[in-house]
Amino acid sequence: KNLYHSVTIGTQVWMKENLKTTHYNDNMDIPKVTDNIVWSNLTTPAYCWYNNDETANKDTYGALYNWYSVNTGNLCPTGWHIPDNSAWTTLIDYLGGTTIAGGKLKEINTIHWRSPNTNATNETGFTALPGGNRDLSGPFYNIRDYGYWWSTTEGSSTNSWYKFLFYNDSNVGSSDYGKTMGFSVRCVKD
Repeated sequence: KNLYHSVTIGTQVWMKENLKTTHYNDNMDIPKVTDNIVWSNLTTPAYCWYNNDETANKDTYGALYNWYSVNTGNLCPTGWHIPDNSAWTTLIDYLGGTTIAGGKLKEINTIHWRSPNTNATNETGFTALPGGNRDLSGPFYNIRDYGYWWSTTEGSSTNSWYKFLFYNDSNVGSSDYGKTMGFSVRCVKD
């Protein structure tokens, strides 16, 4: 059983940690996929650890999930859900907009974020971490540089929206990209 802490930011209650579950909230296993070729061809749920290294990455950065696992609706613990794009927008707007909200969300110091971790204050307690990503074709990138978090909002049949933070600015980025990407997940209270 994983323990998660929460923080209230405006009208929302968010988890302070990235999700690291290997089971859905109905106790069914989420498929763990380590092979790059298998990962790149998925249209079904899967998770992995950055660099396939659970020991080094689970407790700090959580798991990386593809969008198909996000879309099951069973990834977060009961009473919680993965935010859609509008829930992320509510958070970002409350914190003053996309150009400054990132700094208020990022964990301070450079233990996990690469230096300079620009404008990181973590004044929200959200403690965003740079868990990196797993690419569409399978390799891992950007740990310590970027944090990426899924939303449930689809951009197209092949893409979904996500938010990202970068070590070198205080922006919150937003894009839609391939559903086979491996990104972090944060849950928000129902």
